[in-house]
Amino acid sequence: MHRRMYQGLTFVFWLGGFLAVYSYVLYPLLLALLQRRAPPATAAQAGGKPTITVIITARNEQARIAEKLDNTTALQYPGGDFNIIVASDASTDATDDIVGRYAAQRVRLVRASENKGKEHAQWLAIQAADGEILVFTDTATRLNPDALTLLAENFSNPQIGAVSSEDELVSADGSVRGEGAYVRYEMALRRMESRTAGLVGLSGSCFAVRKSVCAGWRTDTPSDITTALLCAKAGLRAVSDERVKGRYQDLKDESKEFARKKRTIIRGMTAVWELREALNPFRYGMFSIQVWSHKILRWLAPVGMVLALVSSALLARYSAFYLALCVLQLGAYAAAWLAGMSRAARGIMPLRIALYFVVANLATAAALWDFLRGVRIVTWSPSQR
Repeated sequence: MHRRMYQGLTFVFWLGGFLAVYSYVLYPLLLALLQRRAPPATAAQAGGKPTITVIITARNEQARIAEKLDNTTALQYPGGDFNIIVASDASTDATDDIVGRYAAQRVRLVRASENKGKEHAQWLAIQAADGEILVFTDTATRLNPDALTLLAENFSNPQIGAVSSEDELVSADGSVRGEGAYVRYEMALRRMESRTAGLVGLSGSCFAVRKSVCAGWRTDTPSDITTALLCAKAGLRAVSDERVKGRYQDLKDESKEFARKKRTIIRGMTAVWELREALNPFRYGMFSIQVWSHKILRWLAPVGMVLALVSSALLARYSAFYLALCVLQLGAYAAAWLAGMSRAARGIMPLRIALYFVVANLATAAALWDFLRGVRIVTWSPSQR
């Protein structure tokens, strides 16, 4: 092999390796170095507790909406006022009728006349809401009784624009699966982002935001990412509160996980593209670097994986070092394949992690391809859990 070609392939390998691992490994290390200790949330707030409107978004949720409303009406907010709006995205089943039965419990129905998507229904609810703080939550999510109190405490800091809950997966038998490797990783990453320049994306299962921030609401981009970007635009920070857990069950049909991830990623790409001014580090500083790191470079990870594998395979003939790296990569993909084929293999943590990593990046690659082809997703069908 000519020296210039060898050097070119070496460059491609290390570029690919950087793209493949930066967002998952190097970015968390960077945050660990830069994070600052956040001041503790306090219940003391001038002028008393802010009023809260809880907005539950629903689309054909007759099987779950009553349980969700029972959970929400039981929330405690001593010394403060809160009410509930169910934003029905043109539900065609009995969802709206069931909501009507809760009218005496501070529950109102806001119905979209057409199925225009989750964010459109949320926007109608925002316009009808009278709370200073809006808490958005999904029908599948269950909250602890003190969730509103804990969320509200964060807004005693005038620099906080939004607060995210932390996800807690629950299996069908009710046992908590929130300590899974991926969930622990993502929640740790959010905490570090909170202590640096703020979250670049909130948990769609439950988050709170100042109503004033919602003036720039968009109905064509996912609210969990858009809200974080709107906070930065307003000079505020979005943070994560590890005391507030949003509990929801695993997907009933795991085979649909790929499609769900792909859909979520396309919507995330759309949000960043439409609000791409947040990518300007000269205006948004470290927050912009976080968006590049957590979003853009993570979406490019599949490209890096392909570049690293192909270039190391071509270099393997001439270098024992690159041969070893090529074999390691192939071994990781083989482990993921084995976990995908065998339920017993999925019970082994390293194999399960390898499978998740490969599936997540395959979904990312498919989403990137569709996004570049102009695919956009606005309407929704809630995941069955």
